Amino acid sequence: MNSSWNGEPKPLVNEAFETVLDASAVLAALLNERGAVRVERALKRGAAMSSVNVAEVAARLSQDGWSSGDVSSVVEGLGIEVIPFDRQTALLSGAYRPRTRRHGLGLGGRACLATASRLGLPALTADRSWAALNIDGVKVVQIR
Repeated sequence: MNSSWNGEPKPLVNEAFETVLDASAVLAALLNERGAVRVERALKRGAAMSSVNVAEVAARLSQDGWSSGDVSSVVEGLGIEVIPFDRQTALLSGAYRPRTRRHGLGLGGRACLATASRLGLPALTADRSWAALNIDGVKVVQIR
């Protein structure tokens, strides 16, 4: 198999964001849970989010009975820059599995961390298990 990925993904261009949001952080803000104020501040300063994490937010809101139109309007209204889950980010996310599995991170968490790594930004989360993570180049910030 011919692959040009050598384990060092190229950084993404960071235009105007200061943080990468995990789905748990966005849901905390939308559902007015503890830590919501911290997420709202991050949104005002400029935030990005992996398309995988946007899908997680949409799935949770849909499960809670939100219409697809309402979900779309809310996500659009947050002003989050949605970062496509490209090949390099996917490979980096997969490489994180051995270091994150015991902390309960699934694809969504790893997608957030990989996106944060590629953008060179901190990852904002409500997931307390992330505090024990040690991922090179990624600062994890807890909202509560």
